[in-house]
Amino acid sequence: MEGMLKPGSLSGKTIVITGGGTGLGRSMGKYFLELGANLVITSRKIDVIEKTATELMAETGGKVLAVPCDVRKYEEIENVLRQAETTFGQVHGVLNNAAGNFISPTERLSHRAFDIVVDIVLKGTYYTTLAAGKNWIAKKQPGTFLNIVTTYAWTGSGYVVPSACGKAGVLALTRSLAVEWAKYKIRSNAIAPGPFPTEGAWSRLLPGDLVKKFDPAERVPLKRVGEHQELANLAAYLMSDYSAYVNGEVITIDGGEWLRNGGEFSHLESIPDQLWDSIEKNRGK
Repeated sequence: MEGMLKPGSLSGKTIVITGGGTGLGRSMGKYFLELGANLVITSRKIDVIEKTATELMAETGGKVLAVPCDVRKYEEIENVLRQAETTFGQVHGVLNNAAGNFISPTERLSHRAFDIVVDIVLKGTYYTTLAAGKNWIAKKQPGTFLNIVTTYAWTGSGYVVPSACGKAGVLALTRSLAVEWAKYKIRSNAIAPGPFPTEGAWSRLLPGDLVKKFDPAERVPLKRVGEHQELANLAAYLMSDYSAYVNGEVITIDGGEWLRNGGEFSHLESIPDQLWDSIEKNRGK
């Protein structure tokens, strides 16, 4: 579980990570810093990203800029890019990592609940991509996009339908712009991670005893979940010049889970209505 690339592989590059204050975004960002990159992390929660920035700089000796941003608001994304360029000169890569999700039978969702997830996952990604892409094209500057999707972007999955819709759109965006913007020397790739548990994430999706009942490791042929460094290694490769000929690709890193199971959350059909009632009451607490 060590770093894969040689030291300095991202030296001189500035990378923006949406949702970079916690979880997988933080883990990938830390490895980018270890490889010599400058980092810009965004989130709606300024206290979270400022704390993360301080910690990451202490842990790696790298430079981190924390800029509050709601990816559903285009002008806030433009502000992130302006501040990044003011601080570091250029932005070389964007990691679209911000997301939202919760489990629910679709008929229980309000249209507003559906919008919340789709707006963060899809609108947030295409807003960030459009703002950065326009900036790079205007300045005749190469750039790299890396989008975090999921295997149910192509299989679909019950009980996470807003997320599946949003991620499918991000997948289409990735492949479409890989072709359209290649002439500008802008690459677009994606990663589809399987289970990489983070603090709080799985407990929010599968609260209480559900985490034990639906142990994600049991659905993976390798019988384990992913380690954050494994994902960080792949992300760093796709952000680096070593992957300069990789464009429009979506790489799955899930231990074979999707080949065995298809829709990642479809097994939740076994949850009784009474338990769904309990999950709804506890959501957001």
